[in-house]
Amino acid sequence: QVQLVESGGGLVQAGGSLRLSCAASGHTDSNYVMGWFRQAPGKERVLVAAIRWRFGSIAYEDSVKGRFTASRDNAKNTVFLQMNNLKPEDTAVYYCAAGYAPRVTVDIKPSQFDYWGQGTQVTVSS
Repeated sequence: QVQLVESGGGLVQAGGSLRLSCAASGHTDSNYVMGWFRQAPGKERVLVAAIRWRFGSIAYEDSVKGRFTASRDNAKNTVFLQMNNLKPEDTAVYYCAAGYAPRVTVDIKPSQFDYWGQGTQVTVSS
């Protein structure tokens, strides 16, 4: 079992920044891909960034490229999502998830992730 705990969400004005954290505990695996998903009300859950513990390969969804940065601290078993230049359309509940995938892409489906955090709300006001 793997436990994931997110933190760092909140309310921010457009153009502002937030940094999300996801602390992993339990039987973590360096081959896991860690995904950052977001889900806005009435919409599907979308993978916006993915990073593998080993080697740190990263992929971003097009709408966040250049604004969001995923990173990891292997010693602390924590992954981060630095979100800059936030826009109202970034408003959503953000989840981190862990699972196996052959390649690090944002095409990985939610069903491929085995473990999920509880989610953290990000609200961007205009």
